[in-house]
Amino acid sequence: MPKKKILIINGHPDEESFNFALSQAYKKGAEKSEAEIREINIRELDFNPNLQFGYRKRTTLEPDLLEAQENLKWAEHIVWVYPVWWGSVPAIMKGFLDRVLLPGFAFKKKENSLWWDKYFNGKTSRLICTMDQPTWYYKLFYGAPSHKAMKKLTMQFIGVKSVKITAIGPIRLSKDEFRGNWLKKIETLGERNK
Repeated sequence: MPKKKILIINGHPDEESFNFALSQAYKKGAEKSEAEIREINIRELDFNPNLQFGYRKRTTLEPDLLEAQENLKWAEHIVWVYPVWWGSVPAIMKGFLDRVLLPGFAFKKKENSLWWDKYFNGKTSRLICTMDQPTWYYKLFYGAPSHKAMKKLTMQFIGVKSVKITAIGPIRLSKDEFRGNWLKKIETLGERNK
């Protein structure tokens, strides 16, 4: 059976965050399964996160973003690890999405139509996100806007049909045992390539 190609993308700007421990736990599990693994820590990339001209005029992609696109093309399974801030993703991650998932790369609008071609068909994704409130509260009272944005309006928009979400919270007041249990769960997900 061929090894699965997994890309782990960390969207947290602080390398000392729990998100980085979660990324490493997933990677550790995936290594046990002998999957092929590549990583992108968005905080380490050299790029302008501002899509300055929208889609009206193309901004030249920096070398780090060109490499990120190659990794995204290569991957069969894309794992996103990030905190939920203000019901969304961190600014640096949003800038990465804006600059990398461009028309012609991730999708293409059809001429004289409201529809589009999706270029990431056949890939799968896992969203691992942390928050400072109970996950049930985020879903019930706020409607989980970041989950919808990443799953439906980003991943599924470009063709990734199977998108699973692992939401972890509350983190801010959590104890070592809570975090340790989650690291084990995430390692298991990595080992199962889920």
